[in-house]
Amino acid sequence: MRPAAVAIMAKAPRAGEVKTRLCPPLSLVDAAELYRRLLLDKIEQVRSLRTASLAIAYTPDEARAFFEEVAPGFVLVPQRGADLGDRLANSLGELLDTGHRGALAIDSDTPTLPLEFLQQALDLIVTPEIDVVLGPTEDGGYYLIGLRAVHRELFEAMAWSTQQVLPETIRRADAKGLRVACLPPWYDIDTPDDLARLRMTLAASDGDVPRHTRQFLLERTG
Repeated sequence: MRPAAVAIMAKAPRAGEVKTRLCPPLSLVDAAELYRRLLLDKIEQVRSLRTASLAIAYTPDEARAFFEEVAPGFVLVPQRGADLGDRLANSLGELLDTGHRGALAIDSDTPTLPLEFLQQALDLIVTPEIDVVLGPTEDGGYYLIGLRAVHRELFEAMAWSTQQVLPETIRRADAKGLRVACLPPWYDIDTPDDLARLRMTLAASDGDVPRHTRQFLLERTG
């Protein structure tokens, strides 16, 4: 079988369509540019993974050329479905149907997420004793979900973008007898408070990673 796949769930970075909860303090144009930088950093991060097939599940369809340019060598999977649950299930299913041992869907807005967490998820999803891998976010959602088979019950009629996403996903998995492994929790960049936290974290850290996001923040602070 093919190695487990890692798919970044991504949108085209268009003003007014991404990271709008960061406006203000950012303008719509700057929010879209920040999203583009976050995406570039996530692409660089997953390239560092061992034994993984790399993919981007992208939307909208007409943005394919953009993703071909920023992620050469990645498999591109158009997102399909009426809501996030459909898009996650369909994207993971498409990768699993092509023979991957497992598939992870990850977000694009956790620039400080340790690479070791993603590698741990890859190792767990090919472990026979584990059916579902989840990476919890501090706001009650998840930054990663991994499966070896698509269980649509985990995605249908979910109250996305609420604090109930993670506990409800675990409850549904338990009800179906699926064995769940959880990674350490982390935070994503959704709100002005998250952005302020990111600024402080990067200002206090050494090194260049995540270099694109760091450069964006430097440009906006002079």
